[in-house]
Amino acid sequence: MLSDTKILIVDDDELTRQVLSSYFENEGYDVLCAKTAEEAEELLALGTFDLILLDIRMPGKDGLTLTRELRVNNEVGIILVTGSQDEVDRLIGLECGADEYVTKPFNPREILARAKNLIRRVRLCQQVKLADNDDYILKAFDRWKLNPVRRQLIDEEQTTVQLTEGEFQLLKCLMDHVGQIMTRDQILDQIRNREWVPTDRTVDVLIGRLRRKLGDDSTNPRLILTVHGAGYLFTPKLVDVV
Repeated sequence: MLSDTKILIVDDDELTRQVLSSYFENEGYDVLCAKTAEEAEELLALGTFDLILLDIRMPGKDGLTLTRELRVNNEVGIILVTGSQDEVDRLIGLECGADEYVTKPFNPREILARAKNLIRRVRLCQQVKLADNDDYILKAFDRWKLNPVRRQLIDEEQTTVQLTEGEFQLLKCLMDHVGQIMTRDQILDQIRNREWVPTDRTVDVLIGRLRRKLGDDSTNPRLILTVHGAGYLFTPKLVDVV
């Protein structure tokens, strides 16, 4: 039920909070609002949310810092909603772990569509964890295993590394085309719910984030190779592990 789906709107602009909260409440969602990152943290400490609509520039702690901190141990969906048209801000937002990025002025219907897709994936992941169902096939490569249901990497010491939705979609794309050079356009076509333009650096940002989590040295990578002028190549051999 939508009323069981909790959304947190964090924005220092009262009009933006009102517009977004009214729109999502009319759609049947349970919505709470905060005007600062500090207020948001207090609400997050009291319960679990499925989605956060988060402004970047706010008094006190900014949205990018909050996004980075949340991504340490939280799988909540994050859509950055900001008045900044700066491409650098968008790329930094993705690097910090945001799932989506929307600029003001925005179309509420577009945000709703993005939110529904993201919430669906977050809820599925939460439900799987609550069920504690281990009957799935892991994909192993190099020193890693990938749990495709929980979007987690597991190393040889059984330490887990959580992937964001964008990182997971990118890794899945590369693993589905192991040994093949994938152009940025081909990768973008297979990463769901991402808008792009020819100068978009979304793939480069996600590649950098994924390499860091895999421990793949960006200056001399072994797993995800850069093929200059062409794209990226995923090299490891894949093995199914039950």
